Amino acid sequence: MDIAQRPDYRDRDLPLYLSAQLLARVAMLVESVSVGWQVYDLSRSPLALGIVGLVEFVPMFLLVLPAGEIADRFDQRRILALSRLTEAVASALLLGFVLTHRRSVWPLYGVILLIGAARGFSGPAGRSLLPFLVPPERLSKAIAWSSSVSQLAIVAGPAVGGFAYALGPAIAYGGCLVTFLVAAFGLTLLGGRRAGHDPSRLASRIARVREGIHFVRSRPIVLGAISLDLFAVLLGGAVALLPIYARDILHVGPTGLGLLRSAPAFGAAIVAIRLTRRPLERKVGATMFSAVAAFGVATIVFGLSKNFYLSLAALAVSGAADQVSVYIRAALVQFATPDAMRGRVSAVSTLFISASNELGGFESGVTAALFGTVPAVVLGGLGTLAVVAIWMRAFPPLRTVDRMEEVVPA
Repeated sequence: MDIAQRPDYRDRDLPLYLSAQLLARVAMLVESVSVGWQVYDLSRSPLALGIVGLVEFVPMFLLVLPAGEIADRFDQRRILALSRLTEAVASALLLGFVLTHRRSVWPLYGVILLIGAARGFSGPAGRSLLPFLVPPERLSKAIAWSSSVSQLAIVAGPAVGGFAYALGPAIAYGGCLVTFLVAAFGLTLLGGRRAGHDPSRLASRIARVREGIHFVRSRPIVLGAISLDLFAVLLGGAVALLPIYARDILHVGPTGLGLLRSAPAFGAAIVAIRLTRRPLERKVGATMFSAVAAFGVATIVFGLSKNFYLSLAALAVSGAADQVSVYIRAALVQFATPDAMRGRVSAVSTLFISASNELGGFESGVTAALFGTVPAVVLGGLGTLAVVAIWMRAFPPLRTVDRMEEVVPA
């Protein structure tokens, strides 16, 4: 039976969802490259770059768990569209900052705070929506396509951001404003299946949030997968320090920064496209640990490199390895989660991912300020390898899981 003949499912919904997510993701990354370069250009401080991650993380930390409960209670499509509109407002404020020729970084931090709040809601809504747009037998391939689109955006977004910022920051921020508006409109057109009645909706919101946290804690495979990603990227991520590498170590300017930011996604996109054709079928747990270890090794190579092309290659390898880990983690979480809890579980997952990215940026900035940029990146890669060794012993069910389909909702 064709998907269009299935109740509640339409052929157009997955491509429409992926297109909207692609546009929003590209705009996010153009904005991220532009803000990173602008903050470092104004401050010349690695700590200032680290504060960008902290300021974005704080509202996400405060809002993401309640946002997951809201995503289970209300329509994820509307929540996601409103989040994109909020990000459009933030882009308009950044455009105003540039046009008024301000030289202080503090107004930028205020806008980043708003961006973090919007992403606190968009993360749970976006991650929990996909299983409602495709039938269960197509979910694994849909996740692979979603990962591919995400990586395509991560390849294009930073490169576009670097070139756009070189032409003028007003062009970069103006493009983001338009792109977020188009993505928000596309999300309002989505159909798909709606969540059924959940008796737990009668419980208090605090009780429902606690239920989502308890579910994650009670499933070692889910907890192990998302916490492995948290600590590996928290320690091993070098993205926040790329403006320093581009300006002071590799001397390649904002265009080179865009290419450096795109390199991990280039490697990840190759792997993601491969996974859409041949999804992983066996030994997914062991494969995940191997991928995270490869990510740590590639981070060390990048940290030590003084050659632009070797740095690009190391970042591409790190992105390819990270994509394997991201794909497995996303699939395990989706297969293990019942419909009624997708928003709350996605919120916990989003919180971990946000901590690894944004809080990891703050950790990188502080470490670089204390020990220097290169030692900070190398120590982070070594820390990732240590995390792999510890998690393999702490989460045997994750290490030994063979097929994703074996992981079912409790």
